[in-house]
Amino acid sequence: MNKDSKGFSLIELVVAVAIVGILASVAIPAYQSSVGKGRRSDAQGALLSFANAMERHSFTNSSYLGAADAGADTGSPSIFATEAPLDGADKTYDLTISAATATTYTLRATPKGTQAGDGLLELDSTGARRWDRDDDGFDANDNCWEKTC
Repeated sequence: MNKDSKGFSLIELVVAVAIVGILASVAIPAYQSSVGKGRRSDAQGALLSFANAMERHSFTNSSYLGAADAGADTGSPSIFATEAPLDGADKTYDLTISAATATTYTLRATPKGTQAGDGLLELDSTGARRWDRDDDGFDANDNCWEKTC
């Protein structure tokens, strides 16, 4: 072989491609997990803002009732945005009033699209936060918005 030849051998090229593949197999899932956490965090922030809108509605009307579309008590809100995140085009959660009385409410963020399967988020009038991580219905292990409670 000529000592002045320059470039990569086939073996060196295969090793480089294998290293890039290994790095990608670790980095891509970590990135996707991080993006999912960010979307969930946007929905949590939207629920907190939605709760503020419910408090303003209650202050004005002396009740939490009638805050949904067409004056209904539950369903899509008429006093707040119906999707989260509140800005941007990629809406990954639907916001609804899942229960309401004159003195209490429960707000829900339902994942959709790229966030589907991430579990429902809820916030109620007492400030209790729930996240149904495993999509099996709310139970005692779902009483916070963090991965570990």
